[in-house]
Amino acid sequence: MLEKNYNAAQSEPKIAQKWEEAGAFKAGAGAKDDADSYCIVIPPPNVTGSLHMGHALNNTLQDILVRFERMRGKDVLWQPGMDHAGIATQMVVERQLMERQEHRRTLGREKFIERVWEWKDESGGAIFNQLRRLGASCDWSRERFTMDDGLSKAVLEVFVTLYKEGLIYKDKRLVNWDPKLNTAISDLEVEQVDTKGHLWHFRYPLEDGVTYEHPVEFDDDGKPTAWETRPYLVVATTRPETMLGDTGVAVHPDDERYKSIVGKHVVLPLVGRRMPIVADEYPDPEAGTGAVKMTPAHDFNDFDVGKRAGLRAVNIMTRDGHITLKGNEDFLEGLPQSDELAQTLEAYDGVERFAVRKKIVERMEELGLLEKVEAHKHMVPHGDRGGVPIEPYLTDQWYVNAEVLAAPAIASVREGRTAFVPKNWEKTYFEWMENIQPWCISRQLWWGHQIPAWYGPDGTVFVERTEDEALAEAHKYYGKSVELTRDEDVLDTWFSSALWPFSTLGWPEQTPELKHYYQTDVLVTGFDIIFFWVARMMMMGLHFMKDDSGTPLEPFHTVYVHALVRDKNGAKMSKSKGNVIDPLELMDEYGADALRFTLAIMAAQGRDVKLDTQRVAGYRNFGTKLWNAARFAEMNGVARKEGFDPSSVELTINQWILTELSRTIEDVTSGIESFRFNEAAAAAYRFVWNQFCDWYLELLKPVFSGENEHQKKEAQACGAYVLDEVYKLLHPFMPFMTEELWDQTPGRKGLLCHERWPAAGYRNEEAAEEINWLVDVISELRSVRSEMNVPPSAVSPLVVVGARDKTPMRLLRHDPAIKRLARVDDVILEQNPPKGSAQIVVGEATYCLPLGTLIDIDVEKARLQKALAKVSDDKAKVAKKLQNEKFVANARPDVVEAERGRLRDLERQHEKLSSALANITEAG
Repeated sequence: MLEKNYNAAQSEPKIAQKWEEAGAFKAGAGAKDDADSYCIVIPPPNVTGSLHMGHALNNTLQDILVRFERMRGKDVLWQPGMDHAGIATQMVVERQLMERQEHRRTLGREKFIERVWEWKDESGGAIFNQLRRLGASCDWSRERFTMDDGLSKAVLEVFVTLYKEGLIYKDKRLVNWDPKLNTAISDLEVEQVDTKGHLWHFRYPLEDGVTYEHPVEFDDDGKPTAWETRPYLVVATTRPETMLGDTGVAVHPDDERYKSIVGKHVVLPLVGRRMPIVADEYPDPEAGTGAVKMTPAHDFNDFDVGKRAGLRAVNIMTRDGHITLKGNEDFLEGLPQSDELAQTLEAYDGVERFAVRKKIVERMEELGLLEKVEAHKHMVPHGDRGGVPIEPYLTDQWYVNAEVLAAPAIASVREGRTAFVPKNWEKTYFEWMENIQPWCISRQLWWGHQIPAWYGPDGTVFVERTEDEALAEAHKYYGKSVELTRDEDVLDTWFSSALWPFSTLGWPEQTPELKHYYQTDVLVTGFDIIFFWVARMMMMGLHFMKDDSGTPLEPFHTVYVHALVRDKNGAKMSKSKGNVIDPLELMDEYGADALRFTLAIMAAQGRDVKLDTQRVAGYRNFGTKLWNAARFAEMNGVARKEGFDPSSVELTINQWILTELSRTIEDVTSGIESFRFNEAAAAAYRFVWNQFCDWYLELLKPVFSGENEHQKKEAQACGAYVLDEVYKLLHPFMPFMTEELWDQTPGRKGLLCHERWPAAGYRNEEAAEEINWLVDVISELRSVRSEMNVPPSAVSPLVVVGARDKTPMRLLRHDPAIKRLARVDDVILEQNPPKGSAQIVVGEATYCLPLGTLIDIDVEKARLQKALAKVSDDKAKVAKKLQNEKFVANARPDVVEAERGRLRDLERQHEKLSSALANITEAG
């Protein structure tokens, strides 16, 4: 006998252990003979990671897919693994060292790496246990790590191959540089921080007394009416500390103010560098002064303008964000010796960048070259790990020629071999891929895949799989044995994760798993890494994976892009806002199934999930409803009958539930197949809660308590059959409770997760129509009673007007159910509705409840009018607030969204009260 209540805290670990001991999720487990493969690779979480709500959504959706396909008999592999997370992991271990007053430099590279591996073995990967707790049915026996031997071999193979093909090279370009961590970082590791700063307007003197006419007054149409002669250009900047690296000034070619001086030169204050004025379309004539100082070594846009205009790139910063001038040959080149230059060298060399900013502004003001300062709010890029403003920094790095690799990846999506769901993300993919820049793959870290490049005495580089191979190549090159020095940099974490779909299957070895499971099927991911991960997997997969005929193979045929999980008001979760919802806490309180079902039913394509913990509580109640239904069924002798044939049932109620079951099977199946998880979950919810629990079991009560043994046995067998199918349908969404119910059903052998997915079959449309009519009639009568505030104990006759066709016979057949469930004492067929009755229409007939026998109409009318007036007043106030543009613009987004939600609730209340008042007015 089932326990009275389901205890998730006790049941979930027990079921998880049962799966583990049975090897339930190993590749191919539960598959049919000669089954097609189905493979998903998990987006590898960071080894430092902990389960957050984005992980919970992502992995719930993946698990729904793999459990569904496993039950359809496919040979399923859900490949788990973790990412070594270069910067994040190195920071964790460095913090541990600092607590012991140690530094990685004093340890040395080899010892430091040993410490990282020790930390990884001891405490890394806690997130895997959290994913298990969520119910993720990965093949945990195949766990991979981006730094394990197999994947390291794949990384070496790819790097060396691409280098020898000319697709990996070394170049001096601008990168995002973190001065605190002393490494290049990817765009994904840069976060834009809204900052209150300043816009400084500086005067740059024109060379040799050159002047030009600058407009200073304008008419109403914006045309200049007065000019002044200027011997200088005014440039505006938010970063005075970089001006020592300026090598030019750019203006728009159509900017009439500056056309006469394009090609002339200005002299850089404090330094004396002669700099050309160049025309380029980058400067916006409407922004600032329209003249932009060019610092190609410290600004990405300036770097591009500098390449077009032939400007020098002068790096004036050290790796830790200090100004370097003395001994900096690039900086000193061509500068005339002067007292001002000497003072500059003395004042700024070796000084931290923001201290230099302050000093330069003060000096420019002293020289009369500071025209004005404006308050300026702007976005400043910060490193998400180091937490300090990043620097665009000119340095030697390793790059991948992404443009060449992107071309086949673009074609694959354009030609439909890989599809994005929702399809609108294809546009984002194309915009990124068609404007792709060289991919910087080197990082100045110790933890990661060390670049397989060795340098000879004269700087010649040798890229090989091993040091011995590099030494052999160097011997050929120099004609003698020489000592080589290995490149100290490591590879960007995204480089190894780009190989994930095939490296995890054993490549470069041609393993049986690689042959069987590649191409993988679906990639489930967030939109924020379409470029960083999805696009790069496409590029690498197409370049390295081919079929037997040599045709490139995409790593997956579908990319399902899910949205963000936000708080209940639609605000993005963040620690600073204090609105982060911890999935582990939700599982503690409500169980994993409740969280999973909530995320699934809210995962509508293209729409963010607005998560309210009350929704999780509500779907825990759904689980409770199912448990209670199973227990009620068990108490009424519902038991599985071997060989039960749905087509043999005779009772209309059984014919109805089997028909609705078939419809639900179709809806859930098509929902999962089309990645409409919300529709699949909602279809299952409606069937279980509304049709099976609320109506089927309720309508069967007289059968269970009656004396007709034949009908009782049919109902017991049919109920058991439907429950079995319900457990299967819900299993991908709620695996723990359904496995427990399956396990506790008498006569069960084997695991539910290996049962075959239900097939839609039985249909009796006439029976379905009849019972749905009955449900509609009773539901509408109950609704009217509720709206009219009729006491539950009150009964009245039901007068039916205009009944024809099948309705009179249906009323006769279902008379006991209508009387019992709609609280009526008689059903009467009449030609005209009685006065003082509330009326509802179902089909061709009108159903009338004489209200005078149930309530005091005048009192109820007054109550409704008062309630409607209050709701109308509240609705008007909220609507007025939302029509106030200042409120909408200035209030926090979550506050605005909360008010909009309140307005929607009030509108629904208004509609409901208005309907009730109309009914009672007609009745009076």
